[in-house]
Amino acid sequence: MPKNYMGVDQYSDTYHDLGPYPRKELLARLDRKRCAKQYIDDTKTGETIHTGYVVAGLWITLFEVKPMRRAA
Repeated sequence: MPKNYMGVDQYSDTYHDLGPYPRKELLARLDRKRCAKQYIDDTKTGETIHTGYVVAGLWITLFEVKPMRRAA
């Protein structure tokens, strides 16, 4: 099953079904040609982590959507 992503911006608006290439889909939906990567600093490890994109002034954090599957 291919990866699928969703995004949430700073106003709690959601962007569902972004597919395996969320950057490309966000740019198409918001009718833009470029964006910047959004990062956070992990306080425990000190790493810088890519969490989403800034598109048209919207800070969109991405989440990978996985189907829930549990053994019965």
